Amino acid sequence: MSPTVESSDRNEVAKPGMSAPNTCQSAFVISSAFTTLASVNLNALVKFYSDFLTTSPHISTSTYAEFQLPGLRLAIFSPAAGNASEFAATGSGAMSLCLEVNDLEAAIARLRSIGHASLGTVIQASHGREIYAYDPDGNRLILHQSRVSR
Repeated sequence: MSPTVESSDRNEVAKPGMSAPNTCQSAFVISSAFTTLASVNLNALVKFYSDFLTTSPHISTSTYAEFQLPGLRLAIFSPAAGNASEFAATGSGAMSLCLEVNDLEAAIARLRSIGHASLGTVIQASHGREIYAYDPDGNRLILHQSRVSR
């Protein structure tokens, strides 16, 4: 017997090898997702990520910069003066920017070569090795090397 699926016709039968029609209708469709960091020190933060990632922002204005990374768009913006207190960081909080790298030692060396000495210690986690670092605004970076190559 063929499975019955929800649709405009309540008794529509799914054909073998075909997936059931999507019955969840959303009021909107997500076209992309990306991470943003707000900073009143936009130039310093853009310089840090440019130096560390060894790339220039794909988009760069006086109030916004955007880096294109494999699997991630990282945007940095300067909040309007009237909104700056809303984005004032008192610590890293629960959010982390996790960057999976092929060579953790090379990533650590890169951070040190650009004068970034505030690194934690390498942690052996169940999924691989990682180290915590913080950008100039105090946002936590987790540099992670997986146990297995992907």
